[in-house]
Amino acid sequence: MAKRIDVSGLSAYYTAHKAIDDISMTIEPGSVTAFIGPSGCGKSTFLRTLNRMHEVTPGGRVEGKVLLDDENLYGSGVDPVTVRRTVGMVFQRPNPFPTMSIYDNVAAGLKLNGIRKKGELDSIVEKSLKGANLWNEVKDRLNKPGSGLSGGQQQRLCIARAIAVEPEVLLMDEPCSALDPISTLAIEDLIGELKDRFTIVIVTHNMQQAARVSDRTAFFNLAAVGQPGKLIEIDDTERIFSNPSVQATEDYISGRFG
Repeated sequence: MAKRIDVSGLSAYYTAHKAIDDISMTIEPGSVTAFIGPSGCGKSTFLRTLNRMHEVTPGGRVEGKVLLDDENLYGSGVDPVTVRRTVGMVFQRPNPFPTMSIYDNVAAGLKLNGIRKKGELDSIVEKSLKGANLWNEVKDRLNKPGSGLSGGQQQRLCIARAIAVEPEVLLMDEPCSALDPISTLAIEDLIGELKDRFTIVIVTHNMQQAARVSDRTAFFNLAAVGQPGKLIEIDDTERIFSNPSVQATEDYISGRFG
């Protein structure tokens, strides 16, 4: 079941350096929200705070709140591992487990969650690969290494692995930046299909992609090099691209900087 995310007053640090400053936003359930902005403005850092991956980085810490349907993900006693199971993530470069088969890549998280029966694993692996639009391409070679797939197929395998454990939110950090145009289109089509089941947040440098796949778009920027990134505005994607409220957003979208 897709969930709503409410972020309030969130700042993230790398040791003493503040990377993002005082970000507040609401991400609606069952929607696609895109984060855009120039390199180094904190988009990916902010994305990683949404499933507590930021604190895995040495010196990484967060101030503020991230509520997932009213539960504070940073509340005392909240297990980060459970958070990452609920809020899945797909990274910039496809990262299938290189020594594992296609089947075992998808089943890995399920086994960690205690699912051992082969019939149940078979069913969920097939469902997840179908959900990632990959089943027909790999159903006859499930025992072959996932690393033997093309880049676009590997990324869809990583999406299948992420959705197999039934997260409520799916974070995507530039999932198409390493892919060719045909593979990129396949991932974009897939995002449109998956938003019925998951709340999706995507970081992208490709503004055309943001315009194509997202319902809402957030523009991030930083005042100067070395300053923390800030959320400048968030709105319906159509409005952000046609009539943004802030001049800096218009300047970025029109290519005047970035």
